[in-house]
Amino acid sequence: MLNKDQIAQRIAKEVKNGQYINLGIGIPTLVANYIPDDLEVVLQSENGLLGIGPFPTEDKVDPDLINAGKQTITMTKGSALFNSSESFAMIRGGHVQLTILGAMEVSENGDIANWKIPGKMVKGMGGAMDLVASAENIIVAMQHCSKSGDSKLLKECSLPITGIRCVKKIVTDLAVLDVLPEGGFKLLERAPGVSVEEIQSKTEGKLVVEGEIPEMTFEV
Repeated sequence: MLNKDQIAQRIAKEVKNGQYINLGIGIPTLVANYIPDDLEVVLQSENGLLGIGPFPTEDKVDPDLINAGKQTITMTKGSALFNSSESFAMIRGGHVQLTILGAMEVSENGDIANWKIPGKMVKGMGGAMDLVASAENIIVAMQHCSKSGDSKLLKECSLPITGIRCVKKIVTDLAVLDVLPEGGFKLLERAPGVSVEEIQSKTEGKLVVEGEIPEMTFEV
């Protein structure tokens, strides 16, 4: 199975030159560390920053520079700072091409649940609802199963929905999958050492498998 850094590394391969990208809290923030140097992209944070760089080394930490998850970050050359209302105007205006989010559940129709577990206190839904309603492309980074072993790729989400029919691609610790327009998870790649049968057994929703499924590869 993939660790969190490997999930982020695989997602970084989906990034295209010139994109404006929002990285959600958790695994998605790690993607910034793996974007190829030859790509020019701009990372946006909903708390008011365009131009997020990799996480800082100890000697470069600035406590005043944080992302939406309150992690310390660096800024790239030409970065801009602004208030959160301007940040959400960018998001709602459709100026973010790619959003990478974590999720607790994703349905085979591309619905995502990632903001609330009933009975547990949350501070609010954050920016996720705006992001999934506005971005051109949504990629989810998540664990394939819960800690209890239950699938998180479902026929229908059981938790409160963040957005409907919005997820395009999912990268889990077991697999890379596309969400098909007609519904279903199309298996594209599998984690090293993980079989198609294991992925099938851990996917509650419809899994579409066509031909030989290659293993993911990572640079050492």
